[in-house]
Amino acid sequence: MAGLLDLLAGAQAQPAKQQLGQQFGLSEDMTQKALAALIPALSAGIKSNATKPGGLEGLLGALQSGQHKRYIEEPSLLEQEATRNEGNGILGHLLGSKDMSRSVASHAAEKTGLDSGLLKQMLPVIATMVMGSLSKKSEEPDVMSSLMGMLGGAAAQPQKKSSGLAGLLGGLLGGGKKQQAQSQSPLGALGSLFDADKDGSAMDDIFQMVMKGRG
Repeated sequence: MAGLLDLLAGAQAQPAKQQLGQQFGLSEDMTQKALAALIPALSAGIKSNATKPGGLEGLLGALQSGQHKRYIEEPSLLEQEATRNEGNGILGHLLGSKDMSRSVASHAAEKTGLDSGLLKQMLPVIATMVMGSLSKKSEEPDVMSSLMGMLGGAAAQPQKKSSGLAGLLGGLLGGGKKQQAQSQSPLGALGSLFDADKDGSAMDDIFQMVMKGRG
C-alpha cells in the first residue's frame, strides 16, 4: 500500500534521506528503519488533524504555499536550526505535545532497537521531510485540483490508476475497506496515504497510539 514512506523512497527524496543519515550518523539501512518507525506517527497526526473542522483546508493551504518543498529540493537545509524549529512546530500541530513526541520515540525505540533519544532528535527533521514530499507530490498534474474537488464537496469517485497524490489516497477512515466507508469519511478519497499499512507491522501500534491520543 502506498503511503508517506513510499514518497520518501522516491528518487527525488533520496538526497534528503542521505542528508538525514549523515546528519545523525546512520547507515542507509538504519536511516530507513528510523523513517519506518516514526512516519506512522506523523501519518496519524495528519489524519487526525485533517478530519477535524478546517483541517483539510489547512493541509491544502500548507501544500499550496510551497514553503515545505525546499527541504526536499535543498537537503542541506535539514541540518539548520531553523529547520528543526519549524519541524518542532509541525510536530506540535500533528502530535499535540512534547510528551506525545517522547512517547512516539520511546515506542519506536522498543520496536526497532534504535536509541529513543536519537529518534526524538530525528522527529522534527523527518516532519519537515514529510511535508516537503507531500508538497512536491501536490505539484503533479491534476493532483491539487482533485484534492480541491473534495474540499468543494465533490464525490470521491474511483480513479483509474492515478500516479499522483490522489492516487495514493484510498479511503482514510477505511483504508482498504468498503467504498461505503470511504463515502462517509469527511475526507472522501484522502485515504491510505495517511493510514497504517495493515501489514501486521509493529509500526501500526504507533499509528494507533497517536490516533487515540489525538482523537
